[in-house]
Amino acid sequence: MPVPLLDISRQHEPIRDLLRSAFDRALETSRFIKGPELEALEKEFADYCGTARAVGCASGTDALILSLMAVGVNPGDMVVTSPFTFFASAGSVVRAGGVPQFVDILPNTFNMDPELLRDWLQERCAVTSRGVVHRKTGSRVGAVMPVHLFGQVADMDGIMEVCDEWGLPVVEDACQSVGARWRDRRAGSFGAAGCFSFFPSKNLGALGDGGMVTTDDDALAARLVSLREHGGEGYIHREVGFNSRLDAIQAGFLRVKLACLDGWHEGRRRNAAFYDKAFRDIEEVRTPPIDGRAWSVYNQYTIRVEDRDGLLAHLRDRGIGCAVYYPLPLHLQQCFMDLGYGRGDLPAAEAAAGEVISIPVYGELTGDERSEVVEAVREFCSQ
Repeated sequence: MPVPLLDISRQHEPIRDLLRSAFDRALETSRFIKGPELEALEKEFADYCGTARAVGCASGTDALILSLMAVGVNPGDMVVTSPFTFFASAGSVVRAGGVPQFVDILPNTFNMDPELLRDWLQERCAVTSRGVVHRKTGSRVGAVMPVHLFGQVADMDGIMEVCDEWGLPVVEDACQSVGARWRDRRAGSFGAAGCFSFFPSKNLGALGDGGMVTTDDDALAARLVSLREHGGEGYIHREVGFNSRLDAIQAGFLRVKLACLDGWHEGRRRNAAFYDKAFRDIEEVRTPPIDGRAWSVYNQYTIRVEDRDGLLAHLRDRGIGCAVYYPLPLHLQQCFMDLGYGRGDLPAAEAAAGEVISIPVYGELTGDERSEVVEAVREFCSQ
């Protein structure tokens, strides 16, 4: 039985009429850019995340770039982030004019290790009149960007403690973790800004692309609005920004889907719990541990297997959808070679890149499909 890694059409079928109604609203008003539909989504999304404000933009990548600029990252500033994540986390730093620096991950959660962040700052940086400065290069450290990977929030107790001690703004890359919680707070509500992606495969996906930034700072929200609209208001420009707007059609679709999101999360969590139990007696498989303080939304269900490539080939032969997120850590990417990192510098990220494989976990997965996935993994591990 073939099992797709993701089938968005199953999610859309029950809400097809609601999506059509949202599209019709946009046609009737002909307010395709900005307008009441976007304003309503921004308010509803901020309420959902527990923040004062939310600002829509064109993509998750743009959300990261705009946020870094808004918190004051200047050309040449360093931004500390994770090496084990989608490329946009570090690519956005470069596009904002900054220089990415990488701190290794916790092996179990795949998220930034707060103690290694503390060590990095203590060993390499000093507080000066210019702010936090890297001793060797003289570059300012402009921000820290933790990534909430695969639907699990990073250790925000530890990360916020370190960043508060050093006076560094935090930009949360929550692109994979909308609705996820750390203790009683949702992703995107801890730092100066929280960044989200509405790429179609995300738990809350548009029928195109889109992004959002959350914040409790009205002044920061105003700058984000300015930056997404060419850096000005009307025809008066204080700086050069972007054309990065979330259109009203996508905003309407996202309002429909936001109302369904928590129910979809429960479906993913049920499937993850099924896998956790089913794989418990297969010693070759390491299931994704969840920090007891976290509530994961399982954007991916990512297991670790020593012979990852063998399992990948086996599952594909069986017609089981699977993928590797991510096969090469960012510090080893060719475009970042000039940063001076080499193999062995960030061992936890490098080990994860060689062992991870993600399997279907979306809420519409059937019981038979889940069992088919488990049986295929079990078959490989028993060889």
